[in-house]
Amino acid sequence: MAHTEITVLVVEDEILVRWDIAMTLEHEGFNVCEASNADEAIEILNARSNIELMFTDIDMPGSMDGLKLAEAVRDRWPPVKIIVASGHLQLSDELLPVEGRFFSKPYDHARVIKTMREMLVAV
Repeated sequence: MAHTEITVLVVEDEILVRWDIAMTLEHEGFNVCEASNADEAIEILNARSNIELMFTDIDMPGSMDGLKLAEAVRDRWPPVKIIVASGHLQLSDELLPVEGRFFSKPYDHARVIKTMREMLVAV
């Protein structure tokens, strides 16, 4: 199933990690926007109305971490689905400050893609 109409915002400060997931998503047919921190992510969300899912790291430099970014996105752009990842923290989906999914790094790309597809079809 092609997902060319689905746009995902990837927020990750480690450029190689960001490129890796972005390329994987593009290969799977998603449109991808990239941000290296929460401030850039907010700028992209302000400028684009077609972001349907955000995949964010927790530990990032800048004005807020990925959890605070997730809260801000949930408050301001409630339709955006949220996936949070971390290589340092272990959280369950239920412990996230917003409705979303959590992945520990290193994550399985196939599981991330499957989860994204499930989240996007869930009503």
